[in-house]
Amino acid sequence: MRQVQKLPDSPQEPIKAEADQLRKGNLIVLTGPSGVGKGTLTKQLLEAVPSLVKSVSVTTREKRPGEEEGLDYFFRTVPQFDQMCEEYLLMEHAEFAGSWYGTPKQWVEDQIQLGNDVILEIEVQGAKQIRQRRPQSLLIFVSPPSFEVLKQRLEGRATETPEKIALRLKKAQEEMLEKNLFYYEVINDDVALAVNNLLHIVYAERCRIRKPAVISQK
Repeated sequence: MRQVQKLPDSPQEPIKAEADQLRKGNLIVLTGPSGVGKGTLTKQLLEAVPSLVKSVSVTTREKRPGEEEGLDYFFRTVPQFDQMCEEYLLMEHAEFAGSWYGTPKQWVEDQIQLGNDVILEIEVQGAKQIRQRRPQSLLIFVSPPSFEVLKQRLEGRATETPEKIALRLKKAQEEMLEKNLFYYEVINDDVALAVNNLLHIVYAERCRIRKPAVISQK
């Protein structure tokens, strides 16, 4: 059963001193074009990996049927979202398909200090911000087996108008050209194989001694 998260109104008290002795967690960014299957992969990864938690994003988009506050997203108005940006409460934020999305910074930092790996399932625009601000993060790009398969998946969801689907596909073409900005690529053709590849990446990074080399910003 998924646990409802609470969005902090302001930075919390410092974590107690004994937490400093714990292994700090990794920040894992799972990104890729809309419809590539990031949600499915994240769900299975969370079920398979201990001490891995998902950050719940803040969004200004309308709630879809079946979605719950604090489980799927923190749903906020545009003025509320703007205030969070002004108060530097978001680790990253990005606009996509007419709505804004962002990652609550304090909750993520607290979990990392406690030794948990935190996974962000976010759009490419936001993932690029994380790459610039926290290049030591584990940056993974999820690709479809082909653009045609991606188109079929988006149309098959039947949750948006043809106009919005067309917008997502146009954006997806641009995003797929940027995959080399990230550290790993996982192709989501077979879900079980994609999850297995992600498992290997996550566990290998937990064993890492040296920090990864930072990819050039060019």
